[in-house]
Amino acid sequence: MLNRVVTGAHYGLRDWLVQRITAVVMVLFVLFVVGDLLLQPRVDYDVWTRLFSSNVMRSFALLFLLSLFYHAWIGVRDIVMDYINLASVRLLVHVVVIFALLMYSIWSVQILWGF
Repeated sequence: MLNRVVTGAHYGLRDWLVQRITAVVMVLFVLFVVGDLLLQPRVDYDVWTRLFSSNVMRSFALLFLLSLFYHAWIGVRDIVMDYINLASVRLLVHVVVIFALLMYSIWSVQILWGF
């Protein structure tokens, strides 16, 4: 009989589904931006300013970035758990990555809304 030890890690369907949903959000955002830019006769500062001037587009961009960060967290976490065996080093890497992603999230809000 196989005795499986559960360590409390977040494996499974939920993380798989979150990665798929965040990927769909990212693809939709990229397709929307590329489609909008392809419809422009030329792409310059004014086009970018117009594109990101509405709160709806800023919110969509923030949703894209938060999806990107969460998608990245799941991927990095899984890679770290697979390849770093020493628990203290794994914890340190997790803390550094979480801190960096939280700082990127704050920075994204500052960039999109100019705070």
